[in-house]
Amino acid sequence: MKRPIAKKTKKPRPWTKEDIRTLKSMVREKTKTSVVARKLKRTPTATRQKAGALGVKLAGASRRKRKA
Repeated sequence: MKRPIAKKTKKPRPWTKEDIRTLKSMVREKTKTSVVARKLKRTPTATRQKAGALGVKLAGASRRKRKA
């Protein structure tokens, strides 16, 4: 019987002071989340999470509730 193959998880790359400085400056310029993430070479989810932890609000598509 074969065992299922476990996915390898990557260890997250730590945020440097320069990464945080870049994130904050791009937020001030109201740059979209996807553009900020690409510049920092990180995922949009990781970028949103870090921005939330820092208490800054990212620009980009706002989420709307779907009508039933």
